[in-house]
Amino acid sequence: LTEAHTTGRLVSELKRLRRYRLIIIDEIGYLPFDSDTANLFFQLIASRYEQGSILITSNMPFGRWGEVFADDVVAAALIDRLVHHAEVITIDGDSYRTKTRRQLVNADQ
Repeated sequence: LTEAHTTGRLVSELKRLRRYRLIIIDEIGYLPFDSDTANLFFQLIASRYEQGSILITSNMPFGRWGEVFADDVVAAALIDRLVHHAEVITIDGDSYRTKTRRQLVNADQ
């Protein structure tokens, strides 16, 4: 999106991405977004709102998305669009990767 924005192709890139029935975005919150990137991400979500499906994974609760997107207002607008018509699935517990590793270590002992 950043490259498309820089080269003046953002509108056509967002249009291209709307053709997909599902977009999967993994690990939101793993790295913070700067203000410009957060705004581009908002444009992606807004362009797909009620137009196509989005699957997002995150270890970050919604209450901390203001930190991720460097702006509470942008975070609130994103969350609003994402959870409207959504199934939000919260998974509690240990990381699956950590659990698998622990099982392997215990099996070796």
